[in-house]
Amino acid sequence: MLSKMILKKISLENIRSYKKEELEFPEGSILLSGDIGSGKTSILLAVEFALFGLQPGQRGSSLLKNGAQTGGVTMEFEVDGKSIIVERTLKRSSKSIAQDYSAITIDGEKFEISVTELKDKILDILNYPREFSKKQNLLYKFTVYTPQEEMREIILQDAETRINTLRNIFGIDKYKRILENTSILTAKIREEQRVKEALISSLDKDKEFLMSKEEELETKHYNISSVEKELFLKAEIKKIILEEKNLLEVKINEKNRLEQEVDKAKIMIMNKKDSLMSNQKTIPDLEAQISDLKKLEFDESKIKDLEYEILSKKQEKIILYEKNLEISSKLSSFELKNREFDILKKKIGSIDICPTCLQNVAPVYKSNVFNKIDSDISENIKHIESSRIEKMKLSEALNKIEFEISSLEKKLQDFKITKVRLNEVKDKEKRLSDLKKLNTALEKDIIFLNSHSDSLKSSIFELKKYDNLFSEKQRELDSAMKDERIAEIKVAELKKEIEVFTRQIQELKERINKLEGLKQQSMHLNELESWVSKKFVSVISFVEKNVMAKLKQDFSKLFQEWFSMLVSETFNVKLDENFTPIIEQQDYELDYAYLSGGERTAIALAYRLALNQVINSLLGKIKTRDFVILDEPTDGFSDQQLDKMREVLDQLNVKQLIIVSHEQKIESFVDNVIRFRKENGVSRRV
Repeated sequence: MLSKMILKKISLENIRSYKKEELEFPEGSILLSGDIGSGKTSILLAVEFALFGLQPGQRGSSLLKNGAQTGGVTMEFEVDGKSIIVERTLKRSSKSIAQDYSAITIDGEKFEISVTELKDKILDILNYPREFSKKQNLLYKFTVYTPQEEMREIILQDAETRINTLRNIFGIDKYKRILENTSILTAKIREEQRVKEALISSLDKDKEFLMSKEEELETKHYNISSVEKELFLKAEIKKIILEEKNLLEVKINEKNRLEQEVDKAKIMIMNKKDSLMSNQKTIPDLEAQISDLKKLEFDESKIKDLEYEILSKKQEKIILYEKNLEISSKLSSFELKNREFDILKKKIGSIDICPTCLQNVAPVYKSNVFNKIDSDISENIKHIESSRIEKMKLSEALNKIEFEISSLEKKLQDFKITKVRLNEVKDKEKRLSDLKKLNTALEKDIIFLNSHSDSLKSSIFELKKYDNLFSEKQRELDSAMKDERIAEIKVAELKKEIEVFTRQIQELKERINKLEGLKQQSMHLNELESWVSKKFVSVISFVEKNVMAKLKQDFSKLFQEWFSMLVSETFNVKLDENFTPIIEQQDYELDYAYLSGGERTAIALAYRLALNQVINSLLGKIKTRDFVILDEPTDGFSDQQLDKMREVLDQLNVKQLIIVSHEQKIESFVDNVIRFRKENGVSRRV
């Protein structure tokens, strides 16, 4: 069983004539009742706005209340057992009224998305085809809510406009688009054929050129073998000379190694002599330092005495500092009191009536109070002067004791430095002994290195005879390498030519293969164009004609059935091939304009209900198939026709039906009635 859409609740704020209103919708049939202009149709427009937003060409001013800066609609409905809440708002700017905010809540999970995204989401939920995402909501209009006047307009439209509208609603316009696209396709195929025929015109010449290139390549393969043999001989000569040069290079490397050894020995001798001279200068200085340090006298107990004296002075400083803080606090207190006395004098001087007893304050009383305050101020000034003198004395005492502490700490530092210097005597004596031993070893090393250097120089002299032989062999090698390089260039050039020819041949083969493929494609395109033009177009036209014939047959039958419920049997109605209603009475065709208002309304209502059923049958999976809105469906009906509306509503048999009408008789035909009234330009539910 297909799930149905059920409208649950809608809230309006500053929409048309509504300030703030909330309505709940039960299942079954619901009548929105009230006088003309009471705001019934505004509810239906709010439902459409909540679902799809502003329609193409629709202005925000048609919905937002005059004078309001913002407004909006919140609507709750149910589809497939899911609770859906949609929110949309409008905002007025200096130039226009536009959609401002949109959101959707699905089973409690809220998504704040753009206006376009929300419309796409609603189409998915209602299972409407996506082709309606950027169009007016024709499917909604002709299956759920079509104002009666708009249905009359469709009936009165010219045949071509009506057919195109119905094609769009039924989804039959896809056949027209197929035929149009087929025409475009065949034109493209012919154009592609002409391009391919132009491309394959050089195919025979390319084949002849390929044969000549393959013959040239075969000749070059024959020539490269002799050039490669010459390169091999040159390489062997170079190899023999290189081996002889390498043997001489071993002797040269040996000589270079010995020369490096001599240089290292010279550097070592120089470094050792420098170390020896440096040590010989350092020894007398060390001996003099040791002698001076041994003359120093040091008493360990003096350090402890100085540390004790410094500690005593610091404690005395802390006592003086605390006294200074105490006096500063008293001084601040006396100064604060005097400032308070000054403020009090100013306040009393400005008071004429006592705020407590509400009596006049006599000048004598003020004078007594001022004398008492002045006396207290004078006493405080004496305390301030004595405190300042005492604070000055304490500051002098603090400066004196800080100087004494600094002098004692400097003296203590000097004693500690002397102690450290006396501890260095043993280190200096050990260093003196080590330097004397090191000098002895350095003198022996210098003698050994001089002897080793003389031996190396003798060996170097013997190896120098190989220098000239190595230079001559290097010149022979350079000449052999040059000859080999020339041979390599010849081989490389020939190989490059072979590579270029091979690539050209491969490219030619690929080009020929591609052209052969294009030739096959051209033949296939010719066959395809013939099939599309002669067979496919005929099939699509035949299918379209049959689909439209079947729709017209079903539509006409349903139209007759609904109309017969509303109007006496003296009328006979049907639809012509353009879906135009034909009304006959006693074999005479009647013009729509000469019918009564009730009869025209009956034709529009029957046409709308038949259209609803045909679309729901064609698009069986849409979720709004059991949700119908009828806006003033009985305009101009007689009492007899109004009575027949009960049978129409029963025959509709939908899960939720909303009817807008000011006819009181309709109230007895429905399950629920919601009444509206407009007072002072504001609509509200009664």
